[in-house]
Amino acid sequence: MRVVVTRPQADAERTAAALRARGYDVLVTPLMRVEPIAVDLDGQWSALAITSANALNAIAGNPARDTLVRLPLLAVGRRSAEAAGKAGFTDVTSAGGDVRELVRLIEASRRKGEGPVLYLAGEDRASDLVAELLERGMAVEMRVVYRAVTTPLPESLIDALKAGEVDAVLHFSRRSAENYVAGAKSAGVVGPALAVQHFCLSAQVAEPLAGATHVMIAARPDEATLIELLAAGSA
Repeated sequence: MRVVVTRPQADAERTAAALRARGYDVLVTPLMRVEPIAVDLDGQWSALAITSANALNAIAGNPARDTLVRLPLLAVGRRSAEAAGKAGFTDVTSAGGDVRELVRLIEASRRKGEGPVLYLAGEDRASDLVAELLERGMAVEMRVVYRAVTTPLPESLIDALKAGEVDAVLHFSRRSAENYVAGAKSAGVVGPALAVQHFCLSAQVAEPLAGATHVMIAARPDEATLIELLAAGSA
């Protein structure tokens, strides 16, 4: 079974390795690249919050990093928590994999009256972590530290779709799904692009795939659950 992974390069390679270990033929075709954004991160923060490991890569060269790495870090899920540990953060706590659980974790672990939590965010966000925390009386500030830049469908993917050599596509974000559909339309391959099996991290991720004949949604928004869904759907 040939599976397409459209995540940014570093994430895609990790996912591809997990899939190849299960015997899948994987075509890595990133439809976005992640760019850091220079921003002032100085402040009296009580903790950090992240919803993507991309935030950690983005602040690697920031002048405030050596101070930030000593703060408690609250991560949305296991992958981002593991990335934080590898990046040198020692006080790391992981939520259950989605923003609602991260909100509950922050509310439970931080005391009202403390300095604000600093949310290291991407330019495009699927949910409003800051609004959720403010509604609960938590002090929080957001700094946008990275952006995802769209890249066109590569020729390798266009050729594979035309030849009927793609069985499934994994979609990890709404933005990447939008890029996939838009790129397919531009390349004149929207028919075969939508005819393959699509495995999506959430219902929101799947929304741009209107017209696709086979869309499946993971029960939990994490990579392991999505890969298990692929295994069940392709059995």
